[in-house]
Amino acid sequence: MHVWEWIRLIISAARSAAGDPNAWESTIAAFEAQDRRSPPPDSAVVFTGSSSITFWSTLEQDMAPLRVINRGFGGSKIGEVARYADRIVTPYRPWAVVLFAGTNDIAGRKPATPEAVFAGYRAFVEKVLAALPDTEIYYVGITPTPARWKLWPIAREANRMIQAYAETDPRLHFVDLTEQFLGPDGLPDRRLYRMDGLHPNAQGYRRWTAVIKPILLEAAAARARH
Repeated sequence: MHVWEWIRLIISAARSAAGDPNAWESTIAAFEAQDRRSPPPDSAVVFTGSSSITFWSTLEQDMAPLRVINRGFGGSKIGEVARYADRIVTPYRPWAVVLFAGTNDIAGRKPATPEAVFAGYRAFVEKVLAALPDTEIYYVGITPTPARWKLWPIAREANRMIQAYAETDPRLHFVDLTEQFLGPDGLPDRRLYRMDGLHPNAQGYRRWTAVIKPILLEAAAARARH
C-alpha cells in the first residue's frame, strides 16, 4: 500500500470513528475510478469488509483459479460496507461475496452491541440479495485477536446471531475461523498476527485460505453442475 493510501485510510478511519457518514467516500470513488481504467472480471468473487480484507495482498494468488475482486476498505464498520454495497459489490454481479466486517464496530470507547453488528449484517445481506437474488454470501466470523481479546464475548455473540440467521437461507453461509486462530492455551495465537496483534500476517492469511478456498471451490463446482 502506497504512503498516500495509508494517509487516506488513517484520515477516513478517524472520520468514521467520529461518526462522519461520508468518511469513506474518497476510497469508494477511488475504486470506481480504478474500475473505469481497468474493468474487473465478470463472474468473480467479491471480497469486502474491513482492513483484514484490504491488507490481503496475496488474495488473487491465494484464491486462484477463482477470479476475485478485493473491495475491502480501511477501518470500515459493517454498516458502512452495507451502505456502499451498491457501489462496491453489486455492480460486479459476483456469483459469491465474502464479507469480513464487524470487528471495528465493537472496538473503541463505545463498543457496539452484538445486536448492532447483526443489524449491519442484515442490511448488507438484504441490499445485495435485492439486487442479486442468486448470489451467495459468505460471512467470515469475527476472529479472536490479541489486541481485542477482552471484546471477544461481544464478537462471539455477534457471530452466533449471524450464524443462526445464515442457517435460515441456503444463499447465506457462515465461515468460522475461531479454532484456527486460538492457540493450545485457548488464547489468540500471536504467531498468526502482525505486530499490532490485530491483522493477520502471512501465516494467518494461509489459515484463512485453507478454510475459505475449499468452500468456494466446492460451491463453484456445484454451480457449474447445475
